[in-house]
Amino acid sequence: MTNLIQTYSLPFLLGFLLVSLILLFWNIALQIQISRLKKRSREFFAGGKVDNLEDLILSQAKSLKLLDKDIQELYTISNQINALAFRGFHKLGVVRFNPFRDVGGDQSFSVALLNGRNDGLTISSLFTREGSRVYTKTILAGVSEKHPLTEEEKEAIKLAINSKTLIEKNK
Repeated sequence: MTNLIQTYSLPFLLGFLLVSLILLFWNIALQIQISRLKKRSREFFAGGKVDNLEDLILSQAKSLKLLDKDIQELYTISNQINALAFRGFHKLGVVRFNPFRDVGGDQSFSVALLNGRNDGLTISSLFTREGSRVYTKTILAGVSEKHPLTEEEKEAIKLAINSKTLIEKNK
């Protein structure tokens, strides 16, 4: 056996050296991978100490549930605001005119106040030398079903329908 070792000692030594170098490079590569994983885990768990990954995931799930609840509340509020916007008057049309030749100036007027569905009312004031009279008419979908509209009231409604809402003007 000693004779065999002496005969093949150089190839055995070279093989051992080669295996040692391969293991050394493999060890270096593994150390580089471990350092990269440590860096990633520090970035992932930055800002707090985490003892248990399961606890971290459960706390994140609770946070997501709270955020989802907040989003649902905001969605409900948004729907309520949208409904109010359609009910409130935000379209306006004004026409000034002179219905009588003997009175100077355009001191009479018609005002149309409409909501998002073009429902609302018109207010008309007729100014004469004897006094002033005010009339109002209900408007549904841009027209009056009960009372005939004057040309000035129709024009005020048309101006209101074609006017930009306050929200559109502020954009």
